[in-house]
Amino acid sequence: MDAAMKSVVQRPEPTSISRWMALIWLSLAMFGNYFIFDAINPLVDIFKTQLGFSNEVIGALNSSYNIAAIITLLIGGVIIDRFGTKISLFIFATLCFIASVMMMVKGSATTMLAARFVLGMGAEPLIVAVTTALAKWFKGKELSFAFAVNLLIARSASTAADTSPSWAGRFFDGTWRTPLWLGVGAGVICVISAIIYWIHESALSKRYQIGSATEPDKLVWADIFKFEKSYWYIVALCVTFYSIVFPFRLFAIDYFMAAHHLTRETAGKLNGLLPFMSMWSMPLFGLLADKIGKRALLMAAGSVLVLPVFLMMGYTHLPLWLPVGMLGIAFSLIPAVMWPSVAYLVEERRLGSAYSLMTLCQQLGWSALNWSIGKSNDVMGAGANNPEGFRGMLWMLTGLGFFGLFFSYLLRRSETSGHAHGLETIKAGGAK
Repeated sequence: MDAAMKSVVQRPEPTSISRWMALIWLSLAMFGNYFIFDAINPLVDIFKTQLGFSNEVIGALNSSYNIAAIITLLIGGVIIDRFGTKISLFIFATLCFIASVMMMVKGSATTMLAARFVLGMGAEPLIVAVTTALAKWFKGKELSFAFAVNLLIARSASTAADTSPSWAGRFFDGTWRTPLWLGVGAGVICVISAIIYWIHESALSKRYQIGSATEPDKLVWADIFKFEKSYWYIVALCVTFYSIVFPFRLFAIDYFMAAHHLTRETAGKLNGLLPFMSMWSMPLFGLLADKIGKRALLMAAGSVLVLPVFLMMGYTHLPLWLPVGMLGIAFSLIPAVMWPSVAYLVEERRLGSAYSLMTLCQQLGWSALNWSIGKSNDVMGAGANNPEGFRGMLWMLTGLGFFGLFFSYLLRRSETSGHAHGLETIKAGGAK
């Protein structure tokens, strides 16, 4: 190939408004994605009473999602690295919409497991595509803050789904199907936002340099296992942290109703407090990380907050909003710092694969905990007549908290050694 053809044309950086407009469309796609996923949270007891689902089947709804994500994530990373974020985003958003429709087809375990499988094929690679796109637009700028705003918008969908029995009460008519129309609406938002982002990036890429001006090298599969140890410590923390939060959120409303005798509306609001707190505090933590660095230290602080949460719920009479609030702070602090930190550890041409691999590992742990908690609740007879049956779940989550703290300690030690990558020192604008 001629050398002139290989060269990359240098263009000016995108304007601030173009970056933030990209953030809006990417975040709205994430909003639709998150709502579809969390739309079943207020329906766990309805699925059990009307459709005859056991706790193990409820857990399997998310495990099916996880299995699909595990299968498709590395392929999704290749698609993102090869075909770009705009095309990838549209493909994955379409799968999310299809899954939301499938959930309503038939009230059988097989059909719903298939729907969640399709959702896993689209939702997690979509998150990787959004994360990779944000790194392209904001690396060296307000990266942590941009990630935080993105998750603020996305997690507002989780709060909306959890509290939907309150604000969308007319959809909760006592049947399992009608509330799922809300998820279909979220799927429409997801696809439309992906289309608008495609148009936005296509137009601006002709005028501005979006991301670094380098051609991506051919992806070598073996290379994805050659990331440095700081990256793997973050992956391990990611696995333990999300294996705590997401499985708990699936069973939380049922737990609050059965063990603490709350109404569906109150339990939904309490579960919604977790993403609600995180979505408003994440931008603050993102700004803090951009301002001071100290990313590994901040992740360790978030890990400490998680440790007592579930024992407080199960063994004390403290108001439930206190441990839920503590988990909500950790749910903002750790992700606000963790995801953008990867962009400082991995070169841009491999970010799609790095995020895919990280999310794949996350799915493995998350899937195992979904099934384990559901099985534990069944075996221990957890329910309104036996609230102590939920203690197995609470102890499993607490044990994972100790592992999370351990991995955050290893990351902190690595990043204060001679092999540091700047997680503790790099500040917004590239200052150290």
